[in-house]
Amino acid sequence: MRQASLHRAAENPILTRADIPAATGILDPSSVFNPGAIEFGGRVHLMLRVQARSRRTSFVMASSTDGRTFEVEPQAVHFAGIEREERELFHLYDARLTAMQSGDSSSGDIEVLVTFAADMQDACRLGMARTRDLVHFEFLGFSETPARNGVLFPRKFDGRYLRLERPNTVVDAGGVATGDAVRLAASDDLISWQPLDRPQVLEGRPRLWDELVGSGPPPIATRHGWLHLYHGVATHFASANIYQAGAVLLDLEDPSLVLGRTDENLLEPRESYELVGQVPNVVFPSGSVVRGLAPGAAAADDDELFVYYGAADTSVALATARIGDLVSACLSS
Repeated sequence: MRQASLHRAAENPILTRADIPAATGILDPSSVFNPGAIEFGGRVHLMLRVQARSRRTSFVMASSTDGRTFEVEPQAVHFAGIEREERELFHLYDARLTAMQSGDSSSGDIEVLVTFAADMQDACRLGMARTRDLVHFEFLGFSETPARNGVLFPRKFDGRYLRLERPNTVVDAGGVATGDAVRLAASDDLISWQPLDRPQVLEGRPRLWDELVGSGPPPIATRHGWLHLYHGVATHFASANIYQAGAVLLDLEDPSLVLGRTDENLLEPRESYELVGQVPNVVFPSGSVVRGLAPGAAAADDDELFVYYGAADTSVALATARIGDLVSACLSS
């Protein structure tokens, strides 16, 4: 049986620190990585995590007609209203973008919801913002439970938003809080989130490639279920953690139910730009796009998935796969 995998683009890495315009105010940046992705207005848009030499982080938008060659905007993203947050914010990073129908379905009105991580004095929390044009962003607020890797489903369930998130309940050897499980949380207003009273959706598997786990891009509907990419971390190597990518298939009506999960990773660090960088041995899927797919619609098996990932916390790379191949990989394990 042929091993399923994500296939690297020949152009990789598709974005490096050299592509960030000086007009953003981020002079000589150290890195650009872990982008959120969405198709909007016929173009593929990335929300890039850009790190300065001070280690301050900024979000910067980039767009493309073909999903491979990107033009980076000359200014950083501003979340209007975030200045009202009283707690000190050290870093905003790792955005995930979800397009959702706003109002009734006949209006065709689309808004893009942004989930991002924020480092505060006592913990990392998830923030929310919204936009209708990918230029002006409205800050909505922070949830109180420490968590990372929050991703929204592109439709509501019984009138409520659903989010996959990873509570930071594990402290690694460096004293950093992380997590080994992904859970579901629900909200009426995108601010107050309540974990569902069910078992964890996804847990790490000791001594395998995904001992620690975290959500990647937002889930994609298929006729088989919700296809969801995630990252797994192998921690049992003495020299370094290894970040890899896999997939899980969740039930369409009850996404707390796992229908299948890849036994092996779909992408692991092998190329020089994945092996060497600020954090070696990292592929970190954070954005994905199926070209021409309406928000919340089901992708076909023959559709091509563009997956954007951070490589060694230094650059942005692209990998592709057919939806049906990834679904089969989940169900055949």
